[in-house]
Amino acid sequence: MAEQFQKGTLYLCATPIGNMEDITYRAVRCLREADLIAAEDTRHTRLLLSAYGIDTPTTSYHEHNKAEKGPQLIEKLKEGCMLALVSDAGMPAICDPGSDLVQLAIVVPLPGANAGLTGLIASGMDTTRFTFIGFLPKTKKHRRPVLESIKDYTGTLIFYEAPHRILAVLAEIEDALGDRRAVL
Repeated sequence: MAEQFQKGTLYLCATPIGNMEDITYRAVRCLREADLIAAEDTRHTRLLLSAYGIDTPTTSYHEHNKAEKGPQLIEKLKEGCMLALVSDAGMPAICDPGSDLVQLAIVVPLPGANAGLTGLIASGMDTTRFTFIGFLPKTKKHRRPVLESIKDYTGTLIFYEAPHRILAVLAEIEDALGDRRAVL
C-alpha cells in the first residue's frame, strides 16, 4: 500500500547526484503530489522535474534568501500545504540551507542519493569510523584552523570541495594533516 503523504509536512527528497535515474519511486511520487517544491536552484530542479513529467510549482530556497523565504515556507506548512525540499544534488539539509528549515518544521526524510556516503563506500577507505567534515571555509586563512582541529582524527574524513579549488585545498590538507591516503 502506498504511503499517504501528509499535509502540513516538509518532505526532504534526495535528488540524483549524477545519473538522472538515481531517484527513488517514492521521491518522484512525493514531488508529484507536493503542493510546492522548495529548490536550491529552480532551473536545475526543473530539468529533473521535466525528466519525470512533474509539473508541481517550485520556489527558490537557498543560502541567499533563506532568512526571508524560510518563514514564508513555514507559513505555507501551517496553512496545510505539503512541501518537498530538494537540493541541487543529493540529500537536502546536508551542507545547504535546508538544515535551517528542518529546525522549524515537522519533517519526513525520504532516503536516497548522498554524495558523501556514496563516495565513502566506493573509496576503499575505512567505513566503520568516519567523520563528515563537509565544505571547508573558502579562504586559506579560515581553513587552516579547521584543519588543525581535526588533525588527530583517526577515522576516514569526508570533505566536500568545489572543483576549481580542489588542488589548492588538497595541498593544504596534506600540509595540515600529513601524508595520508586520500581518494577523490
